[in-house]
Amino acid sequence: MTKPTTDNTANSSSFAWKISLSRPMQILLVSVWLLVFSNTTFWTTVWQGIGGWDNGSPLFLLSLPVLALLWTFGLLTLLAWGRMTKWVLGLFLIVSASASYFMNSFGIVIDYDMLTNVVQTDTREALELLSPRMFIWIALLGVLPAFLLTRIETRKFSWKRELSMKLVSVVVALAGIGGIAMSEYQSYASLFRNHREIRLQLTPSNVVSAVNGYVRRELKTPTQLEVIGADAHRQMRVGNAVKPRLTIVVVGETARAENFALNGYKRDTNPELSKQDIINFTNASSCGTATAVSVPCMFQQAGRDDYKPSMATSREGLLDVLKHAGVNVLWRDNNSGCKGACDRVASVDVSNLGLADICEAGGECHDEALLSGLQDYLDTLKDDTVVVLHMKGSHGPSYSKRYPQAFEHFTPVCQSSELDQCSTESIVNAYDNSLRYTDHVLAQTIKLLKANQTRFDTAMLYMSDHGESLGENGIYLHGLPYAMAPQQQTHIPMILWMSQGMEETANLQPGCLQSVKDKAWSQDNLFDSVLGLMAIQTSVYDPARDMFHQCQAPQQASTISGAQEKGVN
Repeated sequence: MTKPTTDNTANSSSFAWKISLSRPMQILLVSVWLLVFSNTTFWTTVWQGIGGWDNGSPLFLLSLPVLALLWTFGLLTLLAWGRMTKWVLGLFLIVSASASYFMNSFGIVIDYDMLTNVVQTDTREALELLSPRMFIWIALLGVLPAFLLTRIETRKFSWKRELSMKLVSVVVALAGIGGIAMSEYQSYASLFRNHREIRLQLTPSNVVSAVNGYVRRELKTPTQLEVIGADAHRQMRVGNAVKPRLTIVVVGETARAENFALNGYKRDTNPELSKQDIINFTNASSCGTATAVSVPCMFQQAGRDDYKPSMATSREGLLDVLKHAGVNVLWRDNNSGCKGACDRVASVDVSNLGLADICEAGGECHDEALLSGLQDYLDTLKDDTVVVLHMKGSHGPSYSKRYPQAFEHFTPVCQSSELDQCSTESIVNAYDNSLRYTDHVLAQTIKLLKANQTRFDTAMLYMSDHGESLGENGIYLHGLPYAMAPQQQTHIPMILWMSQGMEETANLQPGCLQSVKDKAWSQDNLFDSVLGLMAIQTSVYDPARDMFHQCQAPQQASTISGAQEKGVN
C-alpha cells in the first residue's frame, strides 16, 4: 500500500492547519460549499418548481441535493488535476460567488449570450455594476473559502493512486446520477421540462457550459469575410428636382415598448414625439435580449431564426451593402461599439469628444452628443446618405445617469446600481426619465432632418436594441435567453418619421403605413426596409421583409445600368 504524505508545495506555511485531506475530499468539501452558499437562486427555483413540501414524494425531495452534489463533484473532479487542484477550486469558488451575486441581485441566468455581454461590456458599463455589497458577497462566499482551502495540507499519493481515486470518483458520481435519474425519471423530466432555466442557474456548471459554448463558437467563426450584395446599385429617379436621400437610423438602448406613452403607457414619456407626425409601430420585437446579439443581428439579412453570432464579424451586413451601392454611410456611437456592424464604414465615437455642455466631467456623454457636429457633416454631402446613431439610451442599472438633471421629471429616483435594494417606484421613475430624454433626442433628430429638407429627402427610423426588466418577478436588466425572456425584454419601440419629399420619392401610398402600424414587425425588417427606402437594388434584397414595399404604388423608377451606374457610384 502506498503511504500517503503531505504535499508541501504552496502548503508548507507555518500557518497551515494541522489537517490533511486527499484531493477528492477537498473537491467534495468545495462542492458542498458551492451548493449551500452559491446556489440560492437555483434552490429557490427548484423548490418553487416542485411545489415545496407539497410535492408528495419524499424520495424525490431527498434525491435533489444528492443529485446536485454528485453532478458538481463529478464536474470539478474532471476539471481539477494534480497540483493545480487548489488553484482550480479557488477559481471556481470566486467565479461562482460572483455569478451567484448577479443571479441573486438581478434575476439573470448564466449562458453563452450572457458571457458574451460580459466580454463585450466596456469599462464604464462594468464600473456601474460594482458596489460594496458585491465585494462583500464575493469576499465571504468566494475569497474566504478559497483562502481557507490553502490552509489545508494535501495528502499526496503516487500518480497511479491519484488517477485511480479520480476514476473511482467519476464513476461513483456518474453511477449515482444515473441511478437517481432512472428511479425518479418522471419527476425530473417534469421539473426540467417546465423550468428550463434551472440548468442555467446551477453554478459552477452554468459557467463551465457558457465558457465552453463561447470558446467553441469563437473557434468556429470563419476567418474570411463573406461578401454580400456586391451587385448593389441605386435606382435612377426621373425629374429635374431630384434630391439625394438622407436616412438616419437610430439604434436605441434598453427601451421597452411597455413604457412608451405612444403605446398607451399611463405616464407621459413621449411629450415631444407625440406632437410630431410620426408612425409608431406598436408590435415590434427584437432579435435578441442583449446588445451583443441584437445590434449585429438587426444589421444582418439572416433574421433572428437564422442569425449566428459568428456573422457579426465574418459576414457583411446592411451598411456594407449600402456602401457597395455608393451610399455615404456613417456610424456615430455613444454606447459600447457597433459589435461588428460598422467595421468597414466610417465611424465616430462621440463619447470621447469631451463636449462640455453634454458630457459629464470625467464621465459619460448624454445622447445629444450624437447630434453634435452632425450638421457640419451633412453640409459636406451631395449624395444619398445613411447615418446610424447608436444611443446610450436607458442602459441599466444606473438609469439616473442616462439623462441630464433637467429631465428628472419623475421622483424619487433610484441612484444605486443595486436595483434589488431600491423601491420599484424609484427604479421605474429613473427609467421613465431616461425615456423622456430619449424622446427629446429623437425629436431633436427630426428637427435636424426638417432643417435639411431643402437639400435632402429625409427620414428617421428608430428602434431599440432590446427591452428591459424592472423587477417583474424578481428579474432586472436584460439578457435572458430569448425563449425564457419576458415580453418586457423583447417588445421594443419602433418609430418612423419621414418628410413629404421622402414619402413621395419612395412612392408610398398616403396613409398606408398608418394602416399597418399595428402589424407584427421586428428587427428582421430593418435590412430590407432601409434598402427599399434608399432605392437600392441587389440580389440579396427581399421585398417580403421590406415594410415599405407593400405600401408602394406601381413603380415608376428606372434602374441605373452600365455607364450611368458607374457615374453614380
